[in-house]
Amino acid sequence: MNIGASRDVLGRHEPGRDEPGRDEVRRDTYLIDSDTSGIQLQLRRRRRSDMHEPSSRNTLLLMHGATFPSESLFDVPVDGASFMDVLAMAGFDVWAVDARGYGGSTRPSEMSAPYDANPPLTPARVAARDLASAVEYVLDENAIERLNLVAMSWGGSVAGIYASQHGEHIEKLVLVAPLWLSSRPLRIDAGQPLTAWRSVRVDAFREAWLTGVPTEQHEALLPSGWFEQWAVVTNATDLGAPEPGTIRAPGGAIQDTREHWLCGRPLYDPGTITAPVLLVHAEWDQDVRLDMIQDLFSRLGNASYRRWVEIGSGTHMILMEPGRWQAFDAIIAFLREPASGI
Repeated sequence: MNIGASRDVLGRHEPGRDEPGRDEVRRDTYLIDSDTSGIQLQLRRRRRSDMHEPSSRNTLLLMHGATFPSESLFDVPVDGASFMDVLAMAGFDVWAVDARGYGGSTRPSEMSAPYDANPPLTPARVAARDLASAVEYVLDENAIERLNLVAMSWGGSVAGIYASQHGEHIEKLVLVAPLWLSSRPLRIDAGQPLTAWRSVRVDAFREAWLTGVPTEQHEALLPSGWFEQWAVVTNATDLGAPEPGTIRAPGGAIQDTREHWLCGRPLYDPGTITAPVLLVHAEWDQDVRLDMIQDLFSRLGNASYRRWVEIGSGTHMILMEPGRWQAFDAIIAFLREPASGI
């Protein structure tokens, strides 16, 4: 990809909002070419207005999960600040990519056809190519050789593939509730037929979010207004969805689960990853169990160092819950420390 010739920078600079600190964060959105003709990828960028020279240590790229795009997972300012805001205010140049078929990136033409008219779209290996395009763009834009990669859930599969193949570009790797091998069925795959895309009813996600959470903890985990704020943002990421109140998600992640994570065929070898690695997980996660995280951690033996942080009273959506500050603090501390871990 010829980045210099092909990039389409929208140059949108959103005005600061009223939440504390957000007026100090510069917000930009870009469209860049993928490796496929006609497919463009959206990049969101957040950084302090007074940020100085970017470097490999202070540049990071976020990769979303199987269902919701980057804005929905990383940039909803509940309680006044989003994950991207907090990282930017901590001094990082923060980027987030949408793989094809998600959020502001190009939706393949098959997503305008009936959901069952084509094979599953955007499996992890295709998303890893989109991630590679985003990494190439950010490295070129910041004139650096490496960056930090932070990925969530199915995005951990995408990031794992990339990190195992392009370790020379990874400063540090953070995986939040990453999908991994499972000996038992996973919630993402209910045994439904494999389709090109699936329709997700946003309001119905509240029940899935709270599954496994003690009833007396529901209000504390999802304070009043937080889910509603998230739902408004999430619905707006797919205004072309066939039905109001829904978004479309490519079906490739379901295929990945069925053909790899549920049948003992990993999409990548953790043993090939040499960068420092941080795993973040929460105790009530119903999508990635504790035994899955433990197994993945045990296979990261060639990382220059590795760490696993387990957070109590949180779910798969820990980055959007009151306990998120534990995750934020752990991630920021990991990214700031020397690469030796000492």
